[in-house]
Amino acid sequence: MTNYEEVKVCGYEEFCKAVSERKGKDIFAYFSGNKDDQGLSWCPDCVKAEPVVRGEMSHLPEGSVFIYCQVGERPYWKNPNNEFKKTLKLTGVPTLLRYGTPQKLVEEECFKQDLVRMMFTED
Repeated sequence: MTNYEEVKVCGYEEFCKAVSERKGKDIFAYFSGNKDDQGLSWCPDCVKAEPVVRGEMSHLPEGSVFIYCQVGERPYWKNPNNEFKKTLKLTGVPTLLRYGTPQKLVEEECFKQDLVRMMFTED
């Protein structure tokens, strides 16, 4: 039994909806490139980071929310005007962030278990 809620969303609108439905909760969001039918992302760093992030999810705070967000296909992500880059100020995928705080791990930082765990356990 997990003590957090996991939500899977695809695209910016679904992400915003998931966040607004969980106002007041401690929200962690993980952004990844879209996956194909085999479940592999076009983003090799995302493929590498996901097991690390998932391996630390047991450390998520009680009652928190983990949003797994697919940001779209590669051409959409590469567009500098996509909503994730413009509005959420994401610079790369994978990105793991604590929503509403400056805390975030970008790209290779998501490969490091200790950094991921620190984000999940620090107040």
